[in-house]
Amino acid sequence: MTKRKLIEVALPLEVINRESAREKSIRHGHPSTLHLWWARRPLAAARAVLFAQLVDDPSSDPERFPTEEAQRVERDRLHGIIERLVVWENVRDESLLREARAEIMASTGGNPPPILDPFAGGGTIPLEAQRLGLEAHASDLNPVAVLINKALIEIPPRFRDRPPVHPSLSSHLVSYAGAQGLAADVRAYGEWMRDEAANRIGHLYPKATLPASHGGGEATVIAWIWARTVTCPNPACGIEMPLVRSWWLGKKKGKEAYVVPRVVADLTRPSGQRVTFEIGHDPAGPTMEGTMSGRQGAMCLACGVAVAKDHIKHEGASGRMGAALMGIVAEGNRQRIYCSPDPRHEAAAGVARPADVPLQELGFDPRNLWTPQYGLTKFSDLFTARQLVALTTFSDLVAEARERVLADALTAGLPEGDRLEGGGDGASAYADAVATYLGLCASKMSVFHTSLARWRADADKTAPAFGRQAIAMVWDYCEAMPFAGAGGDWRGVVDGASKALASMPARPAAVVSQQSAQGRGFGHLLLSTDPPYYDNIGYSDLSDYFYVWLRRTLSQTHPSLLATLLVPKAEELVANPYRHDGKEGAKEFFEMASGRSSPELAMTHEVTTR
Repeated sequence: MTKRKLIEVALPLEVINRESAREKSIRHGHPSTLHLWWARRPLAAARAVLFAQLVDDPSSDPERFPTEEAQRVERDRLHGIIERLVVWENVRDESLLREARAEIMASTGGNPPPILDPFAGGGTIPLEAQRLGLEAHASDLNPVAVLINKALIEIPPRFRDRPPVHPSLSSHLVSYAGAQGLAADVRAYGEWMRDEAANRIGHLYPKATLPASHGGGEATVIAWIWARTVTCPNPACGIEMPLVRSWWLGKKKGKEAYVVPRVVADLTRPSGQRVTFEIGHDPAGPTMEGTMSGRQGAMCLACGVAVAKDHIKHEGASGRMGAALMGIVAEGNRQRIYCSPDPRHEAAAGVARPADVPLQELGFDPRNLWTPQYGLTKFSDLFTARQLVALTTFSDLVAEARERVLADALTAGLPEGDRLEGGGDGASAYADAVATYLGLCASKMSVFHTSLARWRADADKTAPAFGRQAIAMVWDYCEAMPFAGAGGDWRGVVDGASKALASMPARPAAVVSQQSAQGRGFGHLLLSTDPPYYDNIGYSDLSDYFYVWLRRTLSQTHPSLLATLLVPKAEELVANPYRHDGKEGAKEFFEMASGRSSPELAMTHEVTTR
């Protein structure tokens, strides 16, 4: 007889929900800081569900708990374990985890089933299964998701408890538990990459000349604020008009700053005039919100004509969309200093575009991919030339860092062995492992170093791309500096990844594979999954944004996983009307594919559509 599990009777939902919500504000060491994934499930909820999915409810053992009161007391005890398990600060409490594992072993006869998530996505469920001491299996059709899962649960156990190989760390008399040694190497070789990148491209980021009101002198630039421009369609005007959502730069009380545009005569321009920009500090703020409305279109500053979005789309599609520097954000004494545009900085941004950049085309999905209708049709179009130089530099340095890791690992006495993808655990595989994490860091850099990043006036910092689950069009954008110690800084990205890696459970061994859930077997595996969201998120089209960079950086490290030009889409279990002949075709595809090969998938479809 199958025993009733705790999840079938009751859960401490209030505590689980509270801790799941609180988890969104946790960054230090959280796995989500390793790499972006959309709609990532809370770790707390997955941990609680897995425990309750495996542990018997007291009502299933009437001999031990013959009365409802006895069952209630025991159930409260188990709920107490869950309430402690879901607290983020307890994820590395080995005493608590042993207690939870003991309950799972007791309810499964000492032989708990392996856990499979066939829609692994961001890896929450497999990671929490591993944290609870369970054999975790993760699969996904999407190679970006597969790589994230490998980094979370498959790679750390293979190099568990090993010391780092970087020469600066090899003499340290430190015990490296779990994935801490691997994390230390990721940080150390990432620091080498940072220094090498600064030597190669640091000259592209000149210092700002501070205004006299801030003491003059020079300061490190944190970001450059640009506005896209198009030609005003009014024949009597024809000025290059800036498309600006908001003029605000800083809204903190007493430190207000905003862009002040002015139309001035300029006989060198076909229109005979141009827009210049200065910085204002009046607490009352700008006299107008901006020139660009997402719904209605734009307004010309010079002639006041309303400009339809169709004109902007036509200009963009014709390759006539430009950009104008509106302001410079510099690092001050415990504050941001906003400076007016400088011709020297405009010239520094005018670098030659690298040849080896991602030229793959964005897909067609106007709901989630907004830029193609404005002429930004290739992934390389989503970045400025200077950003492309920075991203290709870091991408190339990952391969160079791998060779350094390999040489140092061999010097440390590791046998060379097979590559990581071939199942090796020697020097070559270890070099691949470090390169994998550095490659994920290089990929994550692309959300900061893109013309889809904004400047947050309310927080004085960069807001990276993907503020929503779409490749959204951004009009006034922020070009971050990769060596400034602020948002988009390489060192900060590597530090976040290293802390996340160091906190991984790194045991027991796990299996991650690229497979379609429709075609894989389930066998003896216990299915625990967050099923597909029908048409809510276009994972494959969105993840192409990262895939093109991961493929450029890690195709030699993960050749079979990164073999295709873009993420596979034909089998993706998403109701995409642009891929399946409209809404009805998408609905039919989703419903048929959900239950095509197994009752388990039919069950997940039922849960999704209920």
